[in-house]
Amino acid sequence: MEAAIAEGRWREVEGLSPREIALCTIAEKLSATPSRMMEQDWQPLRDLGFSDQACLEVAHLVGLFNYFTRLADGFGLKPDEIP
Repeated sequence: MEAAIAEGRWREVEGLSPREIALCTIAEKLSATPSRMMEQDWQPLRDLGFSDQACLEVAHLVGLFNYFTRLADGFGLKPDEIP
């Protein structure tokens, strides 16, 4: 499952919860096309009980992961292989 999510194939993963689907959808759009984010994009999370604060925390986490990835890519860093 982790590989499919990491490769952007998260829609192929069976058994994702509504929460996981909503979070993946937000992460994908916020990462790929942040200027196209609209209020209604956050509605699935709100429908699941996410507050404004929780939505902001999701956005911060997505932004941090994008930042760290770009920084690592910029320096040519490669992840350690797991034995």
